[in-house]
Order: sequence, then C-alpha cells, then structure tokens
Amino acid sequence: MKQWTETLHVAQFRIARPTDQLEQIERFYCEGLGLKKLGGFKGHRGYTGIMIGLPDASYHLEFTEHVDGSPCPAPTEDNLLVFYMPNVKQIQTVQSRLANMGYDEVPPENPYWAEKGVTIADPDGWLIVLMNTDGI
Repeated sequence: MKQWTETLHVAQFRIARPTDQLEQIERFYCEGLGLKKLGGFKGHRGYTGIMIGLPDASYHLEFTEHVDGSPCPAPTEDNLLVFYMPNVKQIQTVQSRLANMGYDEVPPENPYWAEKGVTIADPDGWLIVLMNTDGI
C-alpha cells in the first residue's frame, strides 16, 4: 500500500463544486459515467449535496446546491476531470451510455486528450475525459 509522505498525511481527499443542476449531475456521474453515490445531505444551512466516487471513499467528488441558486459555469475548456481507464471497450460503453442520455463527445481544447481519450461535457459544461491507459 502506498503511503502519504511524512509532511502530508491526508485521511481523505474531496473535490467540491457547486451546481444548480444536482439531479442531472447525479444522473450523469452515477448512471452515465458509472460512479457510486457515496452519500449526501439535505437542508444543511441551505445546502443540499451529494458525494460521488470510486469504491474507495477516501477520495471523491462533492456537488452542492444552495436554495438561492448555485450556478457554476466551467471556467475554461481545459479544466478537466480525467478518468484513466485501461479497457477501451469500457470507454466505448460509457461513451455510448452518456450519448444515449444526450451527452455527446466534444473536442478537447488540448489535442493530446483526443489521441486516446473521449471528452464529454457534464450538465454544467465541465469536461471529463475518458482516457485509455494503454501505452501510458
């Protein structure tokens, strides 16, 4: 098992961002991409949120929505969430599932990601890349 350095031991790592489309975000990342909903909360000081991730809950995504609105436009087309996947057929399956939900492939800003990956915008316009790990 890999260990954290002595100067930075972290128990959990979470990437959090707001959205004003929490239900669509959950559907995109869980049903479409295939991540697992790890938990959630409602009515916490006006916030509702969900945690989504891989089987190891020590690192995950959190999406929150505030009762007064929580728009979060993507800052640039080069802000990416990259999923390195060893199986090309799995990438094709996820891409097809997302396309059937209305989320088609988009061209990445950096052509590197197009070489072995598939770039798709989530409901808020944030880009994910399904990147094949063969040869990496």
